[in-house]
Amino acid sequence: MSADTRPRLIETIGRKRLSFREWRGHRPFWGGMLTLLAGIPIMYIPYANLTIGSLTVRMATTAGAGSLIIGVLLVVLGLTMWFQPASRVFAGVAAILLSLVSLVVSNFGAFLIGFLLGLIGGALGVSWAPGKADRSADDAEQPAPRTIAGPVVATHPAPADGPGSGNGLDDLSGTSPTNGTNGRHRAG
Repeated sequence: MSADTRPRLIETIGRKRLSFREWRGHRPFWGGMLTLLAGIPIMYIPYANLTIGSLTVRMATTAGAGSLIIGVLLVVLGLTMWFQPASRVFAGVAAILLSLVSLVVSNFGAFLIGFLLGLIGGALGVSWAPGKADRSADDAEQPAPRTIAGPVVATHPAPADGPGSGNGLDDLSGTSPTNGTNGRHRAG
């Protein structure tokens, strides 16, 4: 392999960046990121020690295990938004509810940092919708099919004695004894 045919480092990084951008575009990335980041302070702060001189202040609450559980669940919900975008609404609503519960359980939602990140991340997860596929050049040449929104009105009604008039000679649901059609098509 010559030096000219090997991919350059900048091209490799560029391709990886584009593939990450494509991956990120198909899921609620920022909602998952904020929800994941919300779990970290909610998990950490109740177990942290603050040392001021020789005085050690412990932030622990009576519900330290509850804070740990809420934080871990928020991290899992953030990852769920990334890797299971179909369940983004459930993950978003659960993240919002857990953030609200963290106000009571975990030092005011880890001093409002985790609470606000969880609320915003959950809201972004709920509100995200997948984008529509880009139309290719072949599709751009053809006009979009016309859709009818409303009741369909016949512009040329069938004659009164025609097929389907109810006289029994042209049964559209089964095979008719007179012409052998089954109402869908005529093979022959």
